[in-house]
Formats: sequence, C-alpha cells, structure tokens
Amino acid sequence: ASCSMRRWTWWRPAVAPEPPQRRGSAAAPPAAIRPAWQGMSAPAQAAALRRDIALAVAGLLLLLAWDASGADLPLSRLFATPQGFVLRHHWLLETVLHDAAAGVLKAGFVVLGLNVLWPLPLIGAMPRALRLRWWLLSLLCALAVSLLKRHSLVSCPWSLAEFGGSAHWLAHGTLAAWRGAGDGGPGGCFPAGHVSNAFALVGGALALRPVSARAAQLWLLAVCVIGALLGLTQLLRGAHFLSHSLWTAWICWTLSIAVWHGADAAAARRG
Repeated sequence: ASCSMRRWTWWRPAVAPEPPQRRGSAAAPPAAIRPAWQGMSAPAQAAALRRDIALAVAGLLLLLAWDASGADLPLSRLFATPQGFVLRHHWLLETVLHDAAAGVLKAGFVVLGLNVLWPLPLIGAMPRALRLRWWLLSLLCALAVSLLKRHSLVSCPWSLAEFGGSAHWLAHGTLAAWRGAGDGGPGGCFPAGHVSNAFALVGGALALRPVSARAAQLWLLAVCVIGALLGLTQLLRGAHFLSHSLWTAWICWTLSIAVWHGADAAAARRG
C-alpha cells in the first residue's frame, strides 16, 4: 500500500506531511488525506492566461508563415506518384493508426463523460462542475473542427489531379475555399478531422493544472505526441496536407483557452 501511495504522489497537490499518530489514537478524517479543492490563485491564473495566449499567438504566426511558404504541396509530393499515394491503404497507417486509433480516442471522450459522474482516481477533489466543463470543452473542440470541415471546399491531397484525382490546388486561406465552385473535387478536407480525436482533448491540460502541474504537462505532451503521430499518418496516406493538421491543433488550443479562461473569469466575477 505504501508503494502505491508513493507512486501517485506527484499527481496530487503538495500537502505538508502529517505527524505520525500514536498507537491507539483515532484515524485521521478523510479530509486530512484528501484536501479540499482550492483551485488556482488569481495571480497563477493570470500568469497561465498570458502564457496560453502567447503560445496561441506564436502558433498562429508560425502557421501563417508555413501557409505563405507554399510548402504543403512539395511536401506531399514526396509520398506520392501521378497514380496516387503509395501508402494510402498500408495496413499500419489505415487499419491501426487511423481506424483503430480513432476508436480508442473516441472511447476517451466516453471516459471523460463518465468522469463527470464518477471521478477518476487521479484528479483529486476536482468539483463536478469542472469535470463537466472539461468534457463539454472536448466535445466542443471536436464539433468545431467537424463543422469547419463540412463547410470547407478544399479537397484532400489524394483528390488532386496531380495525384490521380480530379481537383485542382486551392489554398484554404482564400475566400474560394469557403464559397463558390470549390476546387473541382469533393471538398470537406480542411481542417483535419482525424487528428481532432487527439487535439480536442487538449483542454485536459487546463483542467489538470490545479491538481498537478506535472500531470497537466504530461497530458499536454501526450496529446501533442499522439496528434503528431496521427497527423503524420494522414500526411503519408495523402489524406491531409501538413497544414490541415496544424490548423486543427491551433483551433483546439485556442478554443480551449478561450472557453476555459473565460469560464474562470465569469466564476470569479460571481464570487
């Protein structure tokens, strides 16, 4: 039992060690073992907001620079022939890293929903309202990406005439990518949907900060690594340009910090 307690200590807020009890004394009440929820202090929240906004702005500038470079198409050409993308139906990419990975990550959304009713053992005393916000925020990010894809007229790389399809190149940052005749292909490919299964969960990094800074960092790292792997998968298959996945990551991060910090500010005003 002592090994198990030491193993998860880093997930919990730092608390002062309790003095040893005398033999025969009454056991400490549960509140002494599991401290009441305190959240983040106002100065800590303000500092976190500044860092989060700075990251969003830096990401936006890098994305705009990548789009302006026109490197999407040359990068995808490395994995394609005039007949299409060689790895499009590779078993590892299509069956494991696309189909199976999507199923596993969608199960993660279910787990977060159950976490609202039955809190996970590693999140301390997080109130149910915050657990609900965490879950709804993840669903909101996934929905936002899905709605943008539905209205986008940009087709996937494997639909371009250069790679055996019928569409022509159309930059997603232009008005024609959202209104008009489109690129001559099926459209509906921007931003990337598959990676949103991972990046939509990025709000967990914000939710876990009051529990443990390290837990929040590990969550963010896991989301980024999994999202990058899924983005690489779709790049190799010709399902998306690199920018499609990067924009999904930015949308999910920016929407998450806007909603989470906005909700925190509203709660502070209510007192």
